[in-house]
Amino acid sequence: MFQSFVSAQSGALSLCKQQALQGGSTLASAASLYINPAKSFQTLEGFGAAFTEAAAFTWRSLSLARQAELLRAYFDPNPEHGHGYTLCRVHMNSCDFALGNYAHADVPGDVDLHSFSIDRDRQALLPMIQAAQAVAGRPLQLLASPWSPPAWMKSNGQMNQGGHLLPQYRDAWARCYVKFIEAYAAEGVPIWGVSVQNEPEAVQRWDSCIYTAEEERDFVRDHLGPVLHAAGLGHIKIIVWDHNRDRLVERADVVYSDPEAAKYVWGAGFHWYCGDHFDHVQMVHDAWPDKQLLFTEGCQEGGPHTGEWELGERYARSIIQDLNHWTVGWIDWNLLLDHTGGPNHVGNLCSAPVLADVAIDALLYQNSYAYLGHFSRFIRPGARRILCAATLEALECCAFSNPDGSLAVVALNRSGSAIDFAIRLGDAHYAATLPARAIATYVKA
Repeated sequence: MFQSFVSAQSGALSLCKQQALQGGSTLASAASLYINPAKSFQTLEGFGAAFTEAAAFTWRSLSLARQAELLRAYFDPNPEHGHGYTLCRVHMNSCDFALGNYAHADVPGDVDLHSFSIDRDRQALLPMIQAAQAVAGRPLQLLASPWSPPAWMKSNGQMNQGGHLLPQYRDAWARCYVKFIEAYAAEGVPIWGVSVQNEPEAVQRWDSCIYTAEEERDFVRDHLGPVLHAAGLGHIKIIVWDHNRDRLVERADVVYSDPEAAKYVWGAGFHWYCGDHFDHVQMVHDAWPDKQLLFTEGCQEGGPHTGEWELGERYARSIIQDLNHWTVGWIDWNLLLDHTGGPNHVGNLCSAPVLADVAIDALLYQNSYAYLGHFSRFIRPGARRILCAATLEALECCAFSNPDGSLAVVALNRSGSAIDFAIRLGDAHYAATLPARAIATYVKA
């Protein structure tokens, strides 16, 4: 028997438990979704989203009841109450979804980092992360990503508009990572991994910094890797690229082709803002199977997009394809934004799965929230992806075996018609119908 949970555009279903699928010995439908738990692939790290100053500021603007509701919705490990997020992201220094530019080491020329401070993070970011960990009942696996070094370390003298890290400050910048990791640990918030640079090929009007592939390789090999190891932080995962899938292959090749750089690198991170290129994710795995792949950021750009059904479908398709091409974790962008898609200090407004209308103390759940939950609530950290294939292209799917022995199968239907199919598991067939514009998770204990 498979328990069934469905979200569908028609009928306003959202993570609704449906009638269980009963097994039979005959195939009632011409379409099928075949799974074989004996064939397994990568192990899942987890799902989650990003803590940003914008998210934390918006969260702090809500009543205590709404604050608690949001954290339960995302971090409660009970699938009846929350998404069970465990793998999240936070920015080092400011990003566009901060209230303005800031750096933790903001005194020009202070290469000894005497001025380093995370006091800014203590205002909103850290309280939100600490409260989330309390709901999760465990420390989160937190990826720290910089959008820019301090302005005084850069060729353009500002945190925005790109620029490069000046060679004379590479070691000081590497030591900023150590300071950040140690400062967060002292607050009860351990850092799991770091990326070298968010979107290192994008000159943005907000916080940004350019690294060529060779500059990123050399920074990891000669500075960041050795500095972390010297500080006793060799367990911290180093993630390169942290940008779109379109250049993932060539950027990985430059770093991984240098054994001295590659030995420090856990894997490559990627975003979705430049086409699908799911084949590139597979290529990187095939070429370097010892390195991991992590989706580190994705959101719907250009405003809040309140109520648009396509948002959830974009998430689900990407998650299914990324997981089926060896990705080990999937991190959404902002956990929470206001009803305008901000705040953002340069007006780069975006959507989030949960929006807040602070004026009336309301949380506005978008369908992307439900679509994400179809994965994170039922596919748990440590799960193994298993063989899964459908006979219809319109039936997009993936399947995992959880550490507790349960199976979770996710099926997505982005078409305008319902699909009748059967889940085939061994000699048993489980008849199912997936409505038009819907997603379902089927769980077998």
